[in-house]
Amino acid sequence: MNSRALEFWVGLFVLIGFASLLFLALKVGNLGVGGATTEYTVTALFNNIGGLKVRAPVRSAGVTVGRVTAVDFDTKGYQAKVTLNIDSTYQFPKDTSASILTTGVLGENYVGLEAGGDDAMLVSGDQITITQSAVVLEQVIGRFLYDKAQSPGGK
Repeated sequence: MNSRALEFWVGLFVLIGFASLLFLALKVGNLGVGGATTEYTVTALFNNIGGLKVRAPVRSAGVTVGRVTAVDFDTKGYQAKVTLNIDSTYQFPKDTSASILTTGVLGENYVGLEAGGDDAMLVSGDQITITQSAVVLEQVIGRFLYDKAQSPGGK
């Protein structure tokens, strides 16, 4: 094998390696590469979103069915407005509820969907009205300590 052919094959191998690393980095970072999927967009209002961020997963029964695409503040109702893109292969009833949950004690926040029983399905532009805000660990501990301090004898 002459040196030109060897250089070509080594260069090709290095390029494939870099492309593979780029693909894995995008997958790990939840930046999505690959096949385009059709999605529909719904919104939900929460009193407290905790540490929920854009690109956080939307899960139902432990399966990722979409992503959070925007987190805004609703100045009329003074609530957090979360926009969700859900893969169109997953259809949810209109009375679906949304909760902000955490993976583990200190894990990432995600939106959990629990399907309702309505016959009509959510369509793009709908709003999920049944929501449960994030449980903030500091608030739970603060309430517990406050209640303990207020009880007779501190017990």
